[in-house]
Amino acid sequence: MVNFKVKDMDISTGGPLVVYLNEKDAKILDLHTSDRIKVYKNGRVETAMIDIARSARAVPLGSIGLCEEVLKSIKAKSGDKVKAVLAGKPLSIEYIKRKLDGFSLSKAQIEQIVWDIVHHKLTDIEMTYFVAASYSRNMTIKETAYMTKAMASQGDTLKIKKHPIMDKHCVGGVAGNRTTPIIVPIAAAAGLIVPKTSSRSITSPAGTADTMEVLTNVALDIKKMEKVVLKTNACMVCGGSLNLAPADDMIIKVEKPLMIDAKSQLLASVMAKKASVSATHVLVDIPFGRGSKIESTEKAMILKKDFEQIARALKMKVKVILTDGKQPIGRGIGPALEARDLLYLLKNDERMPMDLRKKSITLAGTLLEMGRKAKPGRGGALAQSLVESGEAYKKMIEIIKAQGKKITNPSRIKLGNYTYEHKASRGGRVRHISNECVSKIARIAGAPEDKGAGIYLHHHVGDKVKKGEKLFTIYAHSEQELGFAVEACSKIDGFVVR
Repeated sequence: MVNFKVKDMDISTGGPLVVYLNEKDAKILDLHTSDRIKVYKNGRVETAMIDIARSARAVPLGSIGLCEEVLKSIKAKSGDKVKAVLAGKPLSIEYIKRKLDGFSLSKAQIEQIVWDIVHHKLTDIEMTYFVAASYSRNMTIKETAYMTKAMASQGDTLKIKKHPIMDKHCVGGVAGNRTTPIIVPIAAAAGLIVPKTSSRSITSPAGTADTMEVLTNVALDIKKMEKVVLKTNACMVCGGSLNLAPADDMIIKVEKPLMIDAKSQLLASVMAKKASVSATHVLVDIPFGRGSKIESTEKAMILKKDFEQIARALKMKVKVILTDGKQPIGRGIGPALEARDLLYLLKNDERMPMDLRKKSITLAGTLLEMGRKAKPGRGGALAQSLVESGEAYKKMIEIIKAQGKKITNPSRIKLGNYTYEHKASRGGRVRHISNECVSKIARIAGAPEDKGAGIYLHHHVGDKVKKGEKLFTIYAHSEQELGFAVEACSKIDGFVVR
């Protein structure tokens, strides 16, 4: 063991455990960047990754610089004496290599990987290799079930002493498919319990959490979440603000720059979140078709079967519905535009998108039947009546206020100040709208980070248009972002008119 004097680096990494050694000390001890070291103080010990300080001013000889996470873990402060010794790499690195080589992992191996992720024992690079391995070497159903249970077991669990506990998920891939914030208040208005957690967008212009954040606070802790659910029957919060299946949020963080969504990670991510809120009944929407994430009926059916198998392993009741994913749904694409659409719909405003209304009522009806609030085949009629009577809207406002109201008037939702209208270069009928192209343009315009950025669709597939008629409008918060989006639009507008 080597003795060191602590220097508080006044740095928070946001998770990873990091210590800093002077370049000369590291050379003497034959330690290198990314090696692990165990730091001891008064019976407390923490394993952290080494970074090298190139100047004595940053970390003097004989000192060890500790980030805030390590200081807190071993209860140390500047000037304290600590002991340190070289530590081996986490066991899970060998298991990640095994997965990269194409082998299946055992329950214990997957549990170790998840434990190391949650306890910040793996670097972002090491987690990225795990994501890449799961993407290129798809996990078996057995591995995915192990992963799901391991993720759900690490972190808090929301326990509401009522039955049933309903949940809903869409696998994504369809622009504007913001059905969840419509379905949840419908189900809650009927008396069902729906504690909905959602991730922020990974590859789309908006996720449910991004859209709801326009209207209310989504960063609730688990106590506040429970309070909102007990008061209103439901909530719609960001899973990243909670300690529910925290490994999922850490994995999503490294998936985002890669823009990949491995099937096994998708399955484990979805079902672990459901298990962490004690869901008993889950509705899964799988949109499929040309231009969506799941393009063929065959792939959609395989994914449906996978969800059903994992649900059985978790003792959940799941119903998987295959829906049309060949074009965007609704009119707004982007957080603020989508928030405006869903409020129009719940208020029965004539500006509501009818395709989004139809799909939302169908899915809500299925959830009502699953929760035995409606007889088989009668759920859709009940869902429709709850919307038309204003009960669903009333419940939505109740949820928004309970979570921390920001805005409830759709006309006051702020959109990007910079706009561009893309017009048809020829007359005819809209034959196809690419989800991928529309989403890409909306993201280039600034969505979802810029809440008011995105695209507003003036037409859908099947509509007749004249030459020069508006197809869609791009919204951005800056002239530069609008310029980038317009340039992208000139190359990939995504509309086929003939």
